[in-house]
Amino acid sequence: MLFAWLLDRQEALGTRGDLLEVGVFMGKSAIFLGRHLRPGERYTVCDLFEGDAPDDANQAESRTSYATLTRRAFETNYLAFHDDLPRILQGPSSLVPAEVPAGSCRFAHIDGSHLYDHVYGDIGAARDVLLPDGVVVLDDFRSEHTPGVSVAAWEAVLNRGLRPICLSTQKLYGTWGDPEPVQEELLAMARGRDDCHLSVQGAAGHRLIRLKATRETQAPPFPLSRYGQSPPETPEPARPQAQTPVPVLVPVTRQPAPPAAPRRRPRGRARRLAVDLLPPLLTRALVNARAARRPPARS
Repeated sequence: MLFAWLLDRQEALGTRGDLLEVGVFMGKSAIFLGRHLRPGERYTVCDLFEGDAPDDANQAESRTSYATLTRRAFETNYLAFHDDLPRILQGPSSLVPAEVPAGSCRFAHIDGSHLYDHVYGDIGAARDVLLPDGVVVLDDFRSEHTPGVSVAAWEAVLNRGLRPICLSTQKLYGTWGDPEPVQEELLAMARGRDDCHLSVQGAAGHRLIRLKATRETQAPPFPLSRYGQSPPETPEPARPQAQTPVPVLVPVTRQPAPPAAPRRRPRGRARRLAVDLLPPLLTRALVNARAARRPPARS
């Protein structure tokens, strides 16, 4: 939601500039960012993929956390949603300062190494390539398994001029420009929603806006893969063809139901004894005499 809101705001204000992502993994955020690339802008991604890391610590991190990541996997995923790949820098993030012009980017997402030295360098590179009012997003700034990111992020806030815009559960959004205009709009947006938690705190002279999703928070729609299935459309009602004869319904006259058969009277005990004890010849004579005395049935 915050990615979409910040990028949409930039575009509504007419802010033009390139996009940058350091650390792409399998491409989910890259695919989302690619939707906001406009004509004349460039989108650059940087990742080691299966390449060699610049030092042993980074190599161990890649081997442990990103063993399945390959450039081919990223490209396959990205091309399932977009016609063209972004510009890819395969290698350490130290390539960025030489490959991305200073002051050219409006949005940078930093999600590469979790080691302090590398994150320190990535934050410095983001500061150099961003426009004065550009936005940087630092991932994993508070996770228990990424203390190097936490130290580098807050050090940048305290000593390197980074000014927080807002905090989500895992990301710090900041700028080296003036955060107040975007913060005021963000507060107005968040206060108009009932599907996220909002709080405002102060620390070391900075206003910290905290946003947290709830179960009701609706993420912006993710683009549909070219291999995905669109929701089925409601078919239009079929139009009758002129040459098709319309069947004529002939009313059917219902015949009255036949009268129910008269219910036989149960035999009395004396009659049952007579049937059981009298000779058959005498029994038939009695039955015929009884039938002769009955009135004729009505037709």
